[in-house]
Amino acid sequence: MRHNKGNADHNKRGLTVEVKNNDVAFALRKFKKKIAEDGILQELRQREFFEKPSIKRAKAKKAGIARWKKKVAQMNGDLPSKGRKTKR
Repeated sequence: MRHNKGNADHNKRGLTVEVKNNDVAFALRKFKKKIAEDGILQELRQREFFEKPSIKRAKAKKAGIARWKKKVAQMNGDLPSKGRKTKR
C-alpha cells in the first residue's frame, strides 16, 4: 500500500471556482453552472427523501418513454432537432 507524504493538494476533490478581480457574482454563476452540470443538486433532491425501488423503476421507465417519444417526434419533424439556434 502506498502512502502519500507531502503533497496534500493531490488528494483534494470537489468543485472549485477562482474569484478574479473580486467579481464574486461571476464566480457564483460559474459555481452554480458547474453544480448543475455535475448533477449535484438533482442528486441531492433525489436523496432528500427515501424512494421505494418500485417507484424508482416506474420513474425511470416513464423517463425512458418520454425520451423515446421525443426522439420519434424529432425524427418525424414535429420538434426541432437538438443543436444550436441560428440567428435570422
